[in-house]
Amino acid sequence: MKVGKLITGLVSGAAIGAAIGLLFAPKKGADTRKSITESGDSYLKGAKGKINDLSEGLNQKVEAIKEKSKAATSGSKVEEKYHDTKADIHDMRAS
Repeated sequence: MKVGKLITGLVSGAAIGAAIGLLFAPKKGADTRKSITESGDSYLKGAKGKINDLSEGLNQKVEAIKEKSKAATSGSKVEEKYHDTKADIHDMRAS
């Protein structure tokens, strides 16, 4: 079989398949395109909603980590003041 005959057969088969598909399609082309567009829009809205939920969850976690970090920082300052005061008391007793 020559390559030219193979390509001709493939192109002819594709054209015949497309023609049969158009003849026996259950919906008009405009209806099919509208359905595809609506489905795509629905998927996009769902994806955007999930991304927004994920983003909000991440923002809440970041804020919680910031608050814990601030609390830990202020706790270390309290600890430093405790040690300073303890040293001052020790110095006053030594005098």
